[in-house]
Amino acid sequence: MSATTTAVELTTRLRPHQPSPSGAPGGGDAVLDASRLADSTVPDGGHGWVVVAGCAVVVWWAIGTTYSWGVMQEALVAGGLSTPAVLSFIGGLDAALISALAVANSKFIRSVGTRRAGMLGVALMGGQRGAERSEQNICFMIVTVIPAQYFSAKRGLANGLVFAGGGFGGAAISVSLDALIQRLDVAWAYRILGLTTLATGLPAAWLIKERNRSVEAAPGFVEWSLFKSPTFTLIFLASAIGTFPLFVPPFFLPLYANQLGLSSSAGALIVAGFSLASAAGRILCGILCDRLGALNTLFLSMVLTALSMLAIWPASTSLAPLALFVVVNGVANGGFFSTMPTVVGNVFGSARVAVAMSMIVSGWAGGYLMGAPIAGYLLKAHGGAEGGLKAFRPAMFYAGSLAAGAAVLVAIVRLRMNRSLLGRL
Repeated sequence: MSATTTAVELTTRLRPHQPSPSGAPGGGDAVLDASRLADSTVPDGGHGWVVVAGCAVVVWWAIGTTYSWGVMQEALVAGGLSTPAVLSFIGGLDAALISALAVANSKFIRSVGTRRAGMLGVALMGGQRGAERSEQNICFMIVTVIPAQYFSAKRGLANGLVFAGGGFGGAAISVSLDALIQRLDVAWAYRILGLTTLATGLPAAWLIKERNRSVEAAPGFVEWSLFKSPTFTLIFLASAIGTFPLFVPPFFLPLYANQLGLSSSAGALIVAGFSLASAAGRILCGILCDRLGALNTLFLSMVLTALSMLAIWPASTSLAPLALFVVVNGVANGGFFSTMPTVVGNVFGSARVAVAMSMIVSGWAGGYLMGAPIAGYLLKAHGGAEGGLKAFRPAMFYAGSLAAGAAVLVAIVRLRMNRSLLGRL
């Protein structure tokens, strides 16, 4: 047993968790103290980059497939299968299950180990493509918590690179799916996607290994006392509200592009551009987390999400402004995913990241499940996809308003912890 592990376990046993007077864990928080001790010994590189690479490939498939759903949705709507509202509900179901099963999967991963859980998740995900709506959550929880065990000063960059895999995957899968659907059909497109997932995802999952399982483990699988901290509660609420707008653009951009007179291939390229911008945003926001602070970066990403949806998208009546929206919103969208694990690790401690992150991700279920469908119902109520560009605007304003609300909550957390606007948090 390493000296770090011994210190973590002794510190955790000697002092129970007590939120600090400021509302953020600290001072008398044994797990946070243990986290700081563990962070002082992390390699901040070395084999950690191999683990990051494995996580990025897994995220390529686990998140990239969700981001490419808009291409599939546009094809199914064109085929008369169902409405955008119903199909966007299906597209968001896998992400909702990530949230709903977050705590259970965190417990499962800690029981069997990261490598075994990851390979099982990839095997189920690839083997049941098109019907795997409950396996991606295992992979998501793994890649969310593992980088904190290998990185401290570069934690934001590591998380950014991991989640950038989802953006790059979304771009590549969007273009590939469209080509496969055009040449074959929807069923064969998913079969080929599944085989490719297995061929690349299994070796990548084998590379993911926890540095020290004891360092990761805070007491229990749900730390209810965290809700006594206003900081945790506000971050929980901000992220829960902030998930509602996230899948609206990638799910509806192909339909919107169609109203501009663009082809389905052009719509797929727009989604691919959104995913590439998302990947760039994940890396950029990861770097900003390390330099400006994770909370500052999260606030910036939510503000850009809100402004792009409230100001740029409604005015996108031609390709040029739509391209601007795709870049700005894609960057901000990706920043949310890469920043949240860093916020949780930095504020609540790397030794608590698995527990705290699983609790926070559980709060995303409503936004994942209903965020895009609500936009779909608003679209239907105002004329549907055939109602022209004006029919999309209520959905845009709905999504942008929620992003703005999430930004306000993050700002409150930021000011409660440090009223100095120049402070690095």
